[in-house]
Amino acid sequence: MIQELTNYLSENSSYIISQFMTHAYISIVGVVLTFLIGFPLGIFLADNKKAATIVIGIINVIQTIPTIGMLTILLILIGLGENTVIATVVLYSLLPIVNNTYVGLNNVDPVYVDSGRGLGMSKFQILYMIKIPLALPVILAGIRNALVISVGITTIGSFVGAGGLGDIILRGINITGGEPIIFVGAALCAVIALGMNWLFDWLTK
Repeated sequence: MIQELTNYLSENSSYIISQFMTHAYISIVGVVLTFLIGFPLGIFLADNKKAATIVIGIINVIQTIPTIGMLTILLILIGLGENTVIATVVLYSLLPIVNNTYVGLNNVDPVYVDSGRGLGMSKFQILYMIKIPLALPVILAGIRNALVISVGITTIGSFVGAGGLGDIILRGINITGGEPIIFVGAALCAVIALGMNWLFDWLTK
């Protein structure tokens, strides 16, 4: 198996690198878009508890839809390609970002909020100077979870012609003795997840 693995890597290095970069690109873009949507939404819901019950409930329902089913629905609406997978990543990554932002902001000790009001701070100043900094660890944990989710979901992009490491895994499944190929795809998925986790830690510090 080691010899087969070595041969596959040497003969398909450019293809593997291309799929690796595609997978990382889709995962990162998906999470960035999710954050741009989910973070403001979480802030809004933190001040609107009734709306939060409905919106977070809907997002929870989305999580129960099988990934391949959601991908098929979006394929009909959007078509083949990377955009369909990115949209799928956004839908499945919303929950940790929205929920953690909502929970983090609501769990800020009221003493700090009252102190800000006593100092004459506006509602917006209390939000970005007190609430968000104190809720940041919880919010960042949600983003980290979204990154891990995105790497896994992007793997199914091969079914809609988006490329990524799912292509490599699928090729290994479809041929006899394709275990080394499957191993390469799975291992590189783990590399992306660990790399994004390390990069995230570095950026947050």
